[in-house]
Amino acid sequence: MAALVTKAHFQVAKRQSLYTLSVAVQSCNYSQKPRVIKNPTLASMKRGTGGRGSFNGIVCTVFGNSGFIGRHVVNRLGKIGTQLILPYRKEFYDVADLKLCGDLGQVLFHPFDLRDEDSILKCIKYSNVVVNLIGCDWETKNFKYNDVHVEGAARLARLCAQSGVERLIHVSCLNAAAEPKPILLPEGSRLFKSKWEGEWAVKTEFPNATIIRPADTYGTADKFCGLYANRWRMHFRGVPLYKKGEQTEKQPVWVGDVAAGIVAAIKNPQAAGRTYQFVGPHRYKLSDLMDWFHEILRREAVDYGYQRIDLDWAPLFKLKVTLTEMLSPAYPIGLLHWEGLEKEHTSDRVIKGVPTLEDLGITPIPVDTQIPWELDPLRFDGSYEADYGEYPEIIPPKPVKSVRI
Repeated sequence: MAALVTKAHFQVAKRQSLYTLSVAVQSCNYSQKPRVIKNPTLASMKRGTGGRGSFNGIVCTVFGNSGFIGRHVVNRLGKIGTQLILPYRKEFYDVADLKLCGDLGQVLFHPFDLRDEDSILKCIKYSNVVVNLIGCDWETKNFKYNDVHVEGAARLARLCAQSGVERLIHVSCLNAAAEPKPILLPEGSRLFKSKWEGEWAVKTEFPNATIIRPADTYGTADKFCGLYANRWRMHFRGVPLYKKGEQTEKQPVWVGDVAAGIVAAIKNPQAAGRTYQFVGPHRYKLSDLMDWFHEILRREAVDYGYQRIDLDWAPLFKLKVTLTEMLSPAYPIGLLHWEGLEKEHTSDRVIKGVPTLEDLGITPIPVDTQIPWELDPLRFDGSYEADYGEYPEIIPPKPVKSVRI
C-alpha cells in the first residue's frame, strides 16, 4: 500500500512540475505564439556551420557543369554547403561523378535540352541562383554559335526571370566584341561576336545578371596547355604561330581562380548587374609562353628539334587544319580548327575600369607557379623519372607590361 501511495504521489508531482515548466516556457513567449519567419526564402533554411555537410541557403542550377570550368565550379559550391541541380544533355554517366562534390542528397541531376523550355523550367524551378557555363568552341551540324551563345543564353535568362531566380551568372569570354579584329579569318572570330551578342541578349532579359569574362583558362585537362601539348597541333616538330607568336599577348588565368571568382560573385550581392574580367596577374608574349611550355614538355630545340614556325609560311599546316575540320566536324582532332587558331592569336583585351578578380577578393595565381605542375603529366618522356639536377633549371618567361584600353 505504501509503495502505491508513493508512486501516485510521484505521478502528481511529475504533472505539477511539467505544468510549472510549461507556464515558464509560455511566459517567455516560446510556445505562446508560433514562430513566424517574415518574407521566407531558402536562405531562411540555413543549417550548419558552412561546410560540406551544411546547407548555406543557396540552391544553384549549373548549366554546363560537365565542362572544364563547370566541374571546378560545382566542386567549389559543394564544399560550402550548396544544394546543386545539375542538368545534363548526354548520358547521365558523363556527370554522375559530380555527385561526390556535395553531401548526401545535396547534388541532384535532371535531363534537359537547350531548345526545350519545359526541361529548363524543371531544372530552375526551385533554384535561387543559376550559373550558365554553356558554350561551344566550334560549330556542329546541330548547334551553331548563335544557337548556343545568343538564342540559348537569352532563353535561359528569360526563363530565369519568369521563375523568380534571384541571381544569374553568365560566363562569356574576355575578347568578346561586336566587331572582332581579323587575324586569320577575313571577317574575324564569329565566336567572339556571338559571345558579345549573347551578353546583350542576357542583359535584355535579365538586367541584374552578372557577366563573367575569363581569359584563356588553364588547368588539368584544359584546352590551353593541353592544346599545345597535343602532337596534332605540331608541324614537323615545330609549332606554327601567326608571326611566330611575337605579336600576340596573353594573360592566362588558372581555372581554380575562375571558379573561386564565380563563387565569390554568387555570394556577393553587390556583384548583381556587373561585368567582371577574369585575367591572370601577368601578361606574356605567346612566343615566350610556347618556348617555356615546350621546355617543360622536354621538347627542346637541340634534342627534339622544336621551333616556332611562321604560319604564313606553312601551307601544308593550313591544309591540315582545313582537312581536320572537314573530316572531324563534331570534335576536331587535337582541337585544331580555324576558329580556334583565330582565338589563339587574338591578344587579350583588358578594359580599364571593368572589375577583375581582385575586386571579388581573389588573388590570382601566377602561371610560373602552376603551369609546370599542370604540364608535368604531359611530358614527352612521361615514363622517365629524371634524377635531381639532370636537367637544367627551367626559367619562366618574363612578363610584358600590362595593357588596359
